[in-house]
Amino acid sequence: MTELYQVGAITQTHGIRGEVKVFPMTDDVSRFKNMKELILDTGKEQIVLEVTSARPQKNLVILKFKGIDNINDVEKYKGCGLFVTKENRVKCKKDEYFIADLIGLRAIDEEGEAFGTISDVIQTGANDVYVVTTKQGEEVMIPAIKDCILEVSVEEQDGQAGYVRIHLLPGLLDLNNNRK
Repeated sequence: MTELYQVGAITQTHGIRGEVKVFPMTDDVSRFKNMKELILDTGKEQIVLEVTSARPQKNLVILKFKGIDNINDVEKYKGCGLFVTKENRVKCKKDEYFIADLIGLRAIDEEGEAFGTISDVIQTGANDVYVVTTKQGEEVMIPAIKDCILEVSVEEQDGQAGYVRIHLLPGLLDLNNNRK
């Protein structure tokens, strides 16, 4: 089965000509202009839709799909998610990663010893925070800053998940223990 990545959700119809308003789940709504096709997940089936136009409107995106020409054709899709395949995702810049690619990576220390697994990423605004579940089952929060994240490899190697090499700043584990 192909891995899909959600890029938006249809919130409502727009006008009577089959356009929809989409809440984007991306930090750059302009990327919708370059999307040729999206996969609509109705919960029962996945439908490949060809995007014929995309334009921003406030915090939403107005999309039009080929073959959908009136409000009745899209009304039933309100609330449905829109997805892309891994091959059709936008390319990340250097040192940028998709959250979906980070979750499940091994967290290793500077010597390469296993520390835990990335189980979540919290977006704080200033910088992301990687939630690492240790071998003991405890959660440790590591700020995604250059001082703490030394290296990231999202590719599988020798049958193992990729890794994030971390540096634990002095006192970081104490801070994590005090939040319990």
